[in-house]
Amino acid sequence: MDPQAFIRLSIGSLGLRIPGPALNAAKSGIHAVSSPCSCEIRLRGFPVQTSAVPLVSSPEATPDSHSIASSFYLEESDLKALLAPGCFYTPQACLEIVVFTGRKGSHCGGGVKRQQIGTFRLEVGPEWGEKKPVILFNGWIGIGKNKQETGKPGAELHLRVKLDPDPRYVFQFEDVTTSSPQIVQLQGTIKQPIFSCKFSRDRVSQVDPLSNYWSGSADISDQEAERRERKGWKVKIHDLSGSAVAAAFITTPFVPSTGCDWVARSNPGAWLIVRPDACRPESWQPWGKLEAWRERGFRDSICCRFHLLSEGQDGGKLLMSEIFINAEKGGEFFIDTDRQVRSASPATGTMTPIPSPQSSGDFAGLAPAVVVGFVMSCRVQGEGKSSKPLVQLAMRHVTCVEDAAIFMALAAAVDLSIEACRPFRRKFRRGNCHSL
Repeated sequence: MDPQAFIRLSIGSLGLRIPGPALNAAKSGIHAVSSPCSCEIRLRGFPVQTSAVPLVSSPEATPDSHSIASSFYLEESDLKALLAPGCFYTPQACLEIVVFTGRKGSHCGGGVKRQQIGTFRLEVGPEWGEKKPVILFNGWIGIGKNKQETGKPGAELHLRVKLDPDPRYVFQFEDVTTSSPQIVQLQGTIKQPIFSCKFSRDRVSQVDPLSNYWSGSADISDQEAERRERKGWKVKIHDLSGSAVAAAFITTPFVPSTGCDWVARSNPGAWLIVRPDACRPESWQPWGKLEAWRERGFRDSICCRFHLLSEGQDGGKLLMSEIFINAEKGGEFFIDTDRQVRSASPATGTMTPIPSPQSSGDFAGLAPAVVVGFVMSCRVQGEGKSSKPLVQLAMRHVTCVEDAAIFMALAAAVDLSIEACRPFRRKFRRGNCHSL
């Protein structure tokens, strides 16, 4: 398998140093020290990212060189667009970091109004297209008005900007998952068949090795059960020889919560992602668990929460990702330690740090302190639409075909969860159910 070229642009080691005279001159007065500092990180063609900027009080202190505040992932087309010569209407592309103090929109009442401190700019140059590791900037730099203009020392920003090659394998389901499509690898305009996907909605038979994990009564028909719950869905991933190399199946049915017609957070549906057991032929070994539910709101979302399961006897699990996907338009599920969980809960707005595996089967190598960036992403369509999942995998996490296959099973489960979380359209009283 040949990967596609991607570049990772990382911005980290952020810190802000504001000398005393500059603080005294700030309109916010004494609150300038205690108010939070943040920045907007902008790169043409990409959504604006935001990050907190710690205040550095000691002149000798240096921010953590390993911390990552933001990352952009550039493919060939992005690089070509950024490296295109500038003109009057479209100036030369640059990385721009605008630093603020205070909170946006908090000036009413007793809060501190957000105030711009200064801006850092770094033009896109030829080194961006060389596909080699390079540190574009590392250290302190003055932002805003300098000492020559005001007669007083100005604010200084510390940051580290680095480019790293981040090659990826790109896969595409050639049809909707329920149609048992072929999965191809994309390399430019070339499509190479790699896997086949077999979907079934029937109850697992007793001769199927997956039946060891299945529990539930079989005294009602599938058609009747579908009106009350969604269960028995199963996806197997086969290699080109026809051998099953990964699978995903529902272990906790997707059912409406009491008084509702949707799957709520209090009782999510769940998938088990499994791979062949190397020690026991015709057996499967648990690898991960995907939970999904529907969050009601002005625009409904489907939350997909993925845990990696331990191979040991303690049955431990590690949160890898919790992503909210627009139920109508679809979106992207991802595992990325840099982005953490930027698709935060609409209710809490929190972000959860996530570690990442060294390969698809490596649980022992996981630790919260490990920072390894992008692992995988899966783009799916919204409910009722023809979804052909597009999957990207970081090359460094794929050591064999089976590593890629387990992520295909996870992607299929994410895609099917969009449909599994559709409202059941039963009569209900809206006030009786809560997602939390």
